[in-house]
Amino acid sequence: MSATIDQSRLPQHVAIIMDGNGRWAEHQSLPRSQGHIEGVRRVEEIIDMAREIGIKVVTLFTFSTENWDRPEDEVSLIMNILTAVLDKKLQKLKNDNIQLRTIGRTERIPKALLETIQNVVAATKNNTGLIVNLAFNYGARLEILDAVKKISAAVKSGELDIDDISEQVINQSLYTNGLPDPDLLIRTSGEKRISNFLLWQLSYAEFYFTEKFWPDFDATEFKNAILDYQARERRFGKLSAKE
Repeated sequence: MSATIDQSRLPQHVAIIMDGNGRWAEHQSLPRSQGHIEGVRRVEEIIDMAREIGIKVVTLFTFSTENWDRPEDEVSLIMNILTAVLDKKLQKLKNDNIQLRTIGRTERIPKALLETIQNVVAATKNNTGLIVNLAFNYGARLEILDAVKKISAAVKSGELDIDDISEQVINQSLYTNGLPDPDLLIRTSGEKRISNFLLWQLSYAEFYFTEKFWPDFDATEFKNAILDYQARERRFGKLSAKE
């Protein structure tokens, strides 16, 4: 009999680095574009399961600031796929009471995609169910840099005293303001690093690494990650309850 997810011990916020689309396609002797298309299907599957079991926030590392260095045709493909998917899935997001958010900088994002993102964010802002947070044109060091600039400007203008800068002030200055920190980070494809993703917010997250490429990471794999998380004891620097 398969293990059952404990509804009382769910991670509130799951962050996912969706790695391995291109390598999955290469292993299947398919064009890299097919890997990205299949990866979108997994996103839909994981979002549906997260909503069903009661997770509050899912943050997806969709496109990093470093990904602009990929071949131009692949970057263009990713932009076009995301534009088409958001247009197509807007009604489903509404029906499923899902709120879409994004974090990252808006420069360099093609106009059509940016307008689509803004439209979907506005159309779902009052939804009260699962929050799907797309990290797009995102880099954690730039996020921290932007937060430092924001706080510095507040100090310079006299709105904030330097002695009042706290962790809470920093949290409120990050792109993720208003969201809980991730409890669980999932990374696919066998890589064991966080690649400039949510550096501040992942301080106490549990990490789950899998050899599976993202297009192979289905609902069963997601359940396994949740069960693995629930088998751990989160101490946050304190002694174990068993000690």
